[in-house]
Amino acid sequence: MKSKQWYYKQLKRKPIQLARHAVQAVFLFFLLYVGLRFYQFYLHFESLGKEPFVVRPSAVEGFLPISALVALKVWLTSGDFDKVHPAGLVLFTFIIGSGILFRKTFCSWFCPIGTVSEWLGVLGKKLFKRNFEIPQVVAWLLTPLKYLLLLFFLNMIIGMSTYTAKYFLDDPYNKISDVKMLLFFLNISGFSLKVVIVLVLLSLFFKNFWCRFLCPYGALIGLGSIFRITKVRRNEDTCTNCEMCTKVCPQRIKVSQKKTVLTPNCTACMACVEACPIKDTLNMTVVNKKVNKWVIPVAFIALFIVVVSFAKITGHWNTIITYNEWKELIPQVNQIGH
Repeated sequence: MKSKQWYYKQLKRKPIQLARHAVQAVFLFFLLYVGLRFYQFYLHFESLGKEPFVVRPSAVEGFLPISALVALKVWLTSGDFDKVHPAGLVLFTFIIGSGILFRKTFCSWFCPIGTVSEWLGVLGKKLFKRNFEIPQVVAWLLTPLKYLLLLFFLNMIIGMSTYTAKYFLDDPYNKISDVKMLLFFLNISGFSLKVVIVLVLLSLFFKNFWCRFLCPYGALIGLGSIFRITKVRRNEDTCTNCEMCTKVCPQRIKVSQKKTVLTPNCTACMACVEACPIKDTLNMTVVNKKVNKWVIPVAFIALFIVVVSFAKITGHWNTIITYNEWKELIPQVNQIGH
């Protein structure tokens, strides 16, 4: 009975956060299902047909950002849309482009790494009764890391000729990169496992550590905020300086000290807007016009569904790699690229 009362209280006070956590959970479990189906697809070919065939889920290509970045370069420079991992290009282009209007909504609503990172922070708070703060000087030193990682990948791909990029997309290594990614996690090395454990521990102590300091994907999406189309604005005249907005921000942005939240770290999660006890003191704005707090997440999700549906209808979702080609490539996966 008490849990039901708590739920209704939270639903009344923070409906967007409850909806966001529900979407995070659904999307995370959907991706786990995609991963399971892809593993079953792999087993069919790895076992030389002994295991039943399962259709490869194209959504797995969302985990191939480097391939998608190369494909985006080819598309922009030559007009050729990648047919090897088309779903990856669709997802990557939409997610990066969405940052211009929706800021990093993808990170706070869909991203599985962001979800796990946030949940680890919640677990850490329960275990230690608090989330620890990183000293400001250390935070300043850590912040450039994700941009340096992003610059490394961008420099590598921008410097690649269109011919080389096309060759990469058609290379067996790229064609089977999703399988290689699967095997990386199935046969994770001792060093990689240690890195994962360290990141998990850091996320327990410092909320959203990966997202705030290390994720180059999030850094690229966040660059859309430089257009300043969408932002949170604080009315200084009605603000009581209660600092509730700062306390609830998953990215540890000091919202209570800003008139307008312009930082690329903002994920438009609406936690600060919902936490503010004074009506119309914190508002999400689009082109400096106040909008309902549901507008950004609902518009993002609706547009995501439209884009994916359009890609499927127009034939820009499923790979052209044939069954026989998979049959040839997958048994040789350990030799390809070596």
